[in-house]
Amino acid sequence: MKQALQLWLKHVLIAIDQALNALCGGWPDETFSSRCWRNCNRPGWKQIRLVVDFVARLFGDVNHCEESYISEELRRQSPPELRPRGESKKQPSP
Repeated sequence: MKQALQLWLKHVLIAIDQALNALCGGWPDETFSSRCWRNCNRPGWKQIRLVVDFVARLFGDVNHCEESYISEELRRQSPPELRPRGESKKQPSP
């Protein structure tokens, strides 16, 4: 039960992150954290990324923006059926 609640909470936080990104003019299926990493060489984005990573680090999440970008590349938030062939299908569906 606790593991199911943690997974649900993670999915909700990802949805909020994606909604924030869409509200800020980004792609609706990308997280704001991933966008911060992807745009870190553009003016202003490095500072935003540092703030996001700092806040995430307070909760024990190191390299949050980079990890979010990698997660987007691997489509980890997608249902297993929509991931590239060969990806693990071990994550339970919501």
